[in-house]
Amino acid sequence: MSTRRGIMKLFALLALVACLAASLTGGCRKRSAEEQPSTSDAAVQKRDLEDMKIGVSMYTLGAPYFAAQLNAAKKKTEKLGMQFAYTEAQDNLVTQLANVEDLLAQGIDLLIFNPKDPQGSIPATKAATEAGVPVIIMDSSIDPAADFVTAIQSNNMANGELIGEWLAKQMKGESIKMALISGVPGNPVGKERRQGVFRGIIEQQLRSTGQVAFEIVAQGWGNWFHEGGLRAMEDIIVAHPDIDVMLAENDSMALGAMEAIKEAGKEDDILVLACADGQKEALELIKEGKYGATGMNNPILIAETAIEIGLRILAGETDFPKVSYTPAVCITKENVDKYYDPDAIF
Repeated sequence: MSTRRGIMKLFALLALVACLAASLTGGCRKRSAEEQPSTSDAAVQKRDLEDMKIGVSMYTLGAPYFAAQLNAAKKKTEKLGMQFAYTEAQDNLVTQLANVEDLLAQGIDLLIFNPKDPQGSIPATKAATEAGVPVIIMDSSIDPAADFVTAIQSNNMANGELIGEWLAKQMKGESIKMALISGVPGNPVGKERRQGVFRGIIEQQLRSTGQVAFEIVAQGWGNWFHEGGLRAMEDIIVAHPDIDVMLAENDSMALGAMEAIKEAGKEDDILVLACADGQKEALELIKEGKYGATGMNNPILIAETAIEIGLRILAGETDFPKVSYTPAVCITKENVDKYYDPDAIF
């Protein structure tokens, strides 16, 4: 990139970021005729923004959540007039590392990275840094040793605590016999989600009864997918027919588990809930009273926030927290209408 072109890109981004910030307090001021840029200046600015390329590396698109996330990032980038490139690793770490190298070879200006593995994904961030490309981690967590500016996530621990408190209130002091369906072993997002729920249960039970009474009778692994939740629950429900709560670490696995619960004829005996997501199908069941609660992990909000922060980074800002959280919400029948969108992709 030539020095002049780099400067023009920076000016264009600074103007765009300033306009976005101003829109939060009343919008960009309309300039007088004397202040208006010439047609040639406007053309240069537009062309330079169009030259900027955002690269997104997804480790999977195998669940509706990730597809919605990618679609939101693409729409946001193209709305801003910038170029967009993405790769999908089909849940394979080696493929994702190669995918990042491909994106860097395409000349991306910013990498938005949803990593497959906290430690194994570190080399991809190092490669981006060596190429002069800033990295934003989106949704999943990565080891602090990685090179990145900030991570954009839902607040998994806070969401979990709200879900746990809600569950303890629903059980009204009764002991909980829980089946837990987790994503993949070692995943820090799943660990935060379930630990948040456990913390919420404990605190609410202590507040209400002065003692703790919940048991995790089995943990299954659903790989974050609908079919994985179904298979895990089929095994659990045979071995532990007396469970009264099924907690999954995302809605997709919970929806799969519900199929096994229905097949076993235990729909009225087992309360189903999830740590996170807010998937449309789960919200529909919450409205019907067939699904307890879920935490808000809005893929559109996370993706759009990543793009917006990326623009600020490219414009020269450097002061960002290592993790930027979206708001924590426990979605139940009482507030589901506020978050349900029948036209949502996810």
